[in-house]
Amino acid sequence: MEKKALMIIIGICVVILAGICIYALNGILVSPTVTPTVQETTTITDMMGRTLVIPRTIHGVLATAPPTTIAVYILAPDKLMGVNFVPSSINGRVYMPEKYQALPNVGGWTMMTPNGNFETFIAMKPDLVFDGEWGVGNISEELTDYQGKFGTIPVVGVMNAYTISNFDPCIRFMGSVLGVDEQAASLQEFYHRVSSNVTARVETIPENERIRVYYASGPDGLQTALKGSQHAELIEFAGGENVADFEMAPAAAFTQVSMEQVTTWDPDVVIVGDPGFYKTIYNDTLWQPIKAVKNHRVYLVPQSPYKWFDGPPGLNQIIGIPWTAKVLYPEKFSDMDIPALTKEFYSKFYHYNLTDDEVNTLLNP
Repeated sequence: MEKKALMIIIGICVVILAGICIYALNGILVSPTVTPTVQETTTITDMMGRTLVIPRTIHGVLATAPPTTIAVYILAPDKLMGVNFVPSSINGRVYMPEKYQALPNVGGWTMMTPNGNFETFIAMKPDLVFDGEWGVGNISEELTDYQGKFGTIPVVGVMNAYTISNFDPCIRFMGSVLGVDEQAASLQEFYHRVSSNVTARVETIPENERIRVYYASGPDGLQTALKGSQHAELIEFAGGENVADFEMAPAAAFTQVSMEQVTTWDPDVVIVGDPGFYKTIYNDTLWQPIKAVKNHRVYLVPQSPYKWFDGPPGLNQIIGIPWTAKVLYPEKFSDMDIPALTKEFYSKFYHYNLTDDEVNTLLNP
């Protein structure tokens, strides 16, 4: 009896195994083949004339320097994966949405941010990396070098990301690459409106009537950007005369000057980049003899999230065009509504709606 039962069990097992084999042979238990998704690409010519293949749809990018990083944030903030430096704050507040404040600081490759790491960038897997021309060094050699180090990640060359008088090509090109042409057109309209308003009024000012300006940078106000420097371009763009008119080293962003030199220049207006120095200048006996200090014509550059005048140069300076013009020539620009322009700029460029109190804090520190 037991032998008969064992034979029955063995027979059942054979039938089950046979069935499994038949199903497998018919493909019923065979996993379906998954076809890998092929990313669609497109071919572009970057602003240096290099032909590149990039993804047709861009989801995430990084940039090697602040001007191009800020341009990405302004054009397509949700596609920016990291920043080169922490945005500036006022009284602990940063005037940009919190989710963008939380972007990681990945560093970069400039004098301002000399802490970039290629492995860090590569590990984040951006669709591409923007690298901008800064007016120093050889951008063609730099792009070739960076492309070799970034491997298969396209390195896209950008021009004019810091040139106040010629932002149009940069805005248009980067907007096209990022797939945000409408946003780019909106930014261009604002830029054209404020820049043409200013240039039309200041171009008729005789040379001998132009306001003489000193840009006080650093904690003691004795670092400055010389005439012709990208860091002081707004002075001349807004119709002023930069008193610091002498030659400096080609790669230098700023130069150190003496108090005696500033006293000799005796500027009509002092524009200050450092909030700490601004708090002390009116009570500093060394600065009190300066004409701008005696006449209460010392102005702190609005700071957050990016300085309006410099630090870094870039699209953030567009709001600095009307601000600087009105600082230098308040009567000539008495009809220019800086608070309204500030609100419009922050909404369009920084994706942040300022309150009246925040506008006041920016403009009246």
